[in-house]
Amino acid sequence: MTRRIFSQLASVAALSTVAMTFAAARADAPAPHLNPMISLLEQKQTVMGMYAPSNRRAPGATEAAPKKSPAELARETVAYKFSDYIFDGSMEHNYDESYPVFAAYAAALAKENHLSKTPHPHIAYPLLVKVHEIAPDPALAARHIGEQLDLGVSGIMFVGVEQPEEVRQGIAAMRYKSNGGTRADSVGSAPAFWGISAKEYRKKADVWPLNPKGELINWVVVESKDGLKNVRDIAAVKGIGVLVPGIGTLRGVFSTTDATGKKTVDEVAWENAIQQVLSACKEFNVPCGIPTTPEQIEMRMKQGFSVFIMNWGEAGFKTIELGRKLSGRPAPQG
Repeated sequence: MTRRIFSQLASVAALSTVAMTFAAARADAPAPHLNPMISLLEQKQTVMGMYAPSNRRAPGATEAAPKKSPAELARETVAYKFSDYIFDGSMEHNYDESYPVFAAYAAALAKENHLSKTPHPHIAYPLLVKVHEIAPDPALAARHIGEQLDLGVSGIMFVGVEQPEEVRQGIAAMRYKSNGGTRADSVGSAPAFWGISAKEYRKKADVWPLNPKGELINWVVVESKDGLKNVRDIAAVKGIGVLVPGIGTLRGVFSTTDATGKKTVDEVAWENAIQQVLSACKEFNVPCGIPTTPEQIEMRMKQGFSVFIMNWGEAGFKTIELGRKLSGRPAPQG
């Protein structure tokens, strides 16, 4: 009888140890984020997003399509369930003209079913936007970053980065002063877009990975020879979410035009520039992003890129479908 009791006690103790170990493991596991880009990056998963649908003329089109309202574009956005984020690059140029157009789209998107409760509460269509170059006027860029964040965007893309200080200035502009940043103490419509209170928004609206519980992310784009020269110093800045070679601009950088106007691209130099950014990502353990197509996504995945951006439309949908299959990602829930 005594031996049986000791045996039972030993079994209970073993089960308790397993339970405590499991609980500790859960406590150490990354907490779910409102921003699915961050959740995926923490899990070392592939991130795939698309340009927002817009009224831009499609490549090759001879006539402009009928103009869609912000509400129509928003409904088109939420009808597609497989994009991890929605990207808008319009505010890189003509900010004063582009901002109201994007603000109307963001407001329309907020009226759609853009939030999800499964598998945990999150923004199903987080917004990532470009801001114009920081270096020419850091104070203006900081003000515009604050305005963009007040719309409820989850990520800011810093373009044309050539020096580490530009990244630091951009990150500071995304952070409230209580977190050591320079962002004005406003929230705008961001809490409503995120589905939380203003108090909760101020708590969560900080830059990941500097703050592991933060819900904001920055992307840093290197797209010039000076940027490439300093890419290792740029990649070493603490707080970068994603580092990206600006392949379109870099293609122009490594192109020449002869007397007849014929343009020739140095394909080898262009690809070497892309790989130089990727190498810096790997050295400093920063996720690396790149625009891609159905024909190239598998190659880019094998090279080490893990964050992708696609044009809106059938080619982009096909790229995401292929990317999910290659990375073993299931269909989205909710």
